[in-house]
Amino acid sequence: MLNSILLALFLPCVGMSAVFIVYMCLLWYATTHQPDVTLPVKSLPEKGLSPSELEKLPKITGKELIMGNECAVCLDEIENEQPARLVPGCNHGFHVECADKWLSKHPLCPVCRAKLDPQLLNSSEIPC
Repeated sequence: MLNSILLALFLPCVGMSAVFIVYMCLLWYATTHQPDVTLPVKSLPEKGLSPSELEKLPKITGKELIMGNECAVCLDEIENEQPARLVPGCNHGFHVECADKWLSKHPLCPVCRAKLDPQLLNSSEIPC
């Protein structure tokens, strides 16, 4: 009777120890025998717009916004008489200060991530 109780306690410990040893061996093998894999190089982030390019973006007032009146950069509402910057192509609007700060670091619309095409900045006409 005592032997069967000891055996019942001993066998699970041996089984768990065996599983642990196999796991450690597999972990050691995986870390020491890795194939030569070249990881993709993260591309450098693109530079944002220059101050002269920012000035080419259209300025409107908050009441002229088409796509809503919330600034996606600061998450505040653009009041009717506040100046807003309109992103050509997607027509998303932002506070002028917020848009200039964002676009000077990222050449993307903060809402839809559309890339600002330099040709849109050079043309006087905004596509609809």
